[in-house]
Amino acid sequence: MNVVDAINSRRSVKHYDPEHRLTGEQEQTLLNLAIQAPTAFNIQHWRFVNVKDAALRENIRKVSWDQPQVTDASMLLVLCADLSAWEKSPQRYWRNAPEAVQSFMLPAIDDYYRNKQQVQRDECMRSCGIVAQTLMLAAQELGLESCPMDGFDFEQVADLINLPDDHVITMMLAIGRGIEPARPKGGQLALEEVVIQDKF
Repeated sequence: MNVVDAINSRRSVKHYDPEHRLTGEQEQTLLNLAIQAPTAFNIQHWRFVNVKDAALRENIRKVSWDQPQVTDASMLLVLCADLSAWEKSPQRYWRNAPEAVQSFMLPAIDDYYRNKQQVQRDECMRSCGIVAQTLMLAAQELGLESCPMDGFDFEQVADLINLPDDHVITMMLAIGRGIEPARPKGGQLALEEVVIQDKF
């Protein structure tokens, strides 16, 4: 499947075959493709909590409006981000770059994020949005369906997964084999309504 077909055919599927399992190879393929997603300053601050424990999934479902994809999808990822990743050994993000690049990037990272909590959080949201779309298109390529989710109690899910204090949950993502077709699209807005030429 090419990228255009994957974009046009991807839908948010809610009902999954609870007996379907991803192979270890499929999981690794999805996650290896995910980490190719871009991040500002190459910080790679996404953290993927791959929830496999059935009891934990049941508890997450209880605080997710009882949505069946939480327990039935083959893979449930809680997409988190490390708000402090920018200051945790940042040299590792540029370890393969020439020394001149490292000398520029490391102070730039510090200057961009230090004492700017909103910028740190905004960056996490941007990066996890990009990686979520990367995962959904990769799943589509593998013949799987997906569903991004924000319909859950973020604080309770954070407690259930022991989220560190300097991390944030951005969304959850269910991936698996759908058993019901997605509902028809609600309708896309016209380009004329969403594309602005030069200025508002």
